[in-house]
Amino acid sequence: MQVMNSTMQMKASAPLPMKLEKSPYEVVHHLSSSNAVVIFSTTDCCMSTVAKRLLFSLGVGPTVVELDEHAAGPDIKAFLYQLAGTTRQPPIPAVFIGGKFLGGVEALMANHINGTLIPLLKEAGALWL
Repeated sequence: MQVMNSTMQMKASAPLPMKLEKSPYEVVHHLSSSNAVVIFSTTDCCMSTVAKRLLFSLGVGPTVVELDEHAAGPDIKAFLYQLAGTTRQPPIPAVFIGGKFLGGVEALMANHINGTLIPLLKEAGALWL
């Protein structure tokens, strides 16, 4: 999970507790179904930073899972490749809104530009405007 300080830098807080005996599917499903917005990210990914900053700027507090700091990170990342259905395009960041896989930063930005992101966030309960 991430928190923002006054200079808009993201700091890692305690890692999310997950039992290691859960499959990557179960981890992703549990997190995405119990949180309005989830981003699977890595700390050194600039596109992940773009996705997180966009959501924070809209007033959304997403649940952020930094895969390079998560015990099951490599397995979850492999599952996200399968979910995205591609081997050419990296699956990180992987954005889930309302329990559904939205896609990566391209899908997030496309929804923002065409005006459908705010309604998605409201429907998921991530915004109350």
